[in-house]
Amino acid sequence: MYRNYIKRIIDLILSFIAIIVLSPVLLIVAILVRTKLGSPVIFKQKRPGMNEKIFTLYKFRTMTDETDEQGNLLPDEVRLTKFGKLLRSTSLDELPELFNILKGDMAIVGPRPLLVRYLPRYNEHQKKRHNVRPGFTGYAQVNGRNSISWEEKFDFDVYYVEHVSFLLDVKIIFKTIKVVFAREGISSDTSATMEEFKGSKV
Repeated sequence: MYRNYIKRIIDLILSFIAIIVLSPVLLIVAILVRTKLGSPVIFKQKRPGMNEKIFTLYKFRTMTDETDEQGNLLPDEVRLTKFGKLLRSTSLDELPELFNILKGDMAIVGPRPLLVRYLPRYNEHQKKRHNVRPGFTGYAQVNGRNSISWEEKFDFDVYYVEHVSFLLDVKIIFKTIKVVFAREGISSDTSATMEEFKGSKV
């Protein structure tokens, strides 16, 4: 009952309230992004959602569009500015995803939506992460975020899919608040964000 009906109703109500309450924050961040990083203010990217259905994810941009002499984008660590790092560490860049939740693309809690090109790289176990709507926050995000391996992250995702409940969602939401304020697990040990997933060995 909760997984199939109540969870979506709660997501709809809470995302609507959050958009209204946080509208001044959304406006201020949008102005700062436009001033410091330029246009477009909103970063849009295709991501796979529930049942691998592709949707457009919304985030505040955190990187510049700097390129090399050949026109190729510079590495993330070069394009990610001090302001961009602040947005990521406080998760303010994620706020536009509230509109994804309102639209039904995402949920408040669920596995984070990753890149479309990762789809053929998942094994059968990892594919289970797409059996629910992707989340604004998730079980992996409160258990290491980007500081844990891809395999650990997917294990947490699948655990969540197999144990969805109201109490687990509440626990994850409260732990998310703690993680955001502590700014834990923002980047991996080897990358400014998270290194690319190239598939598991087994």
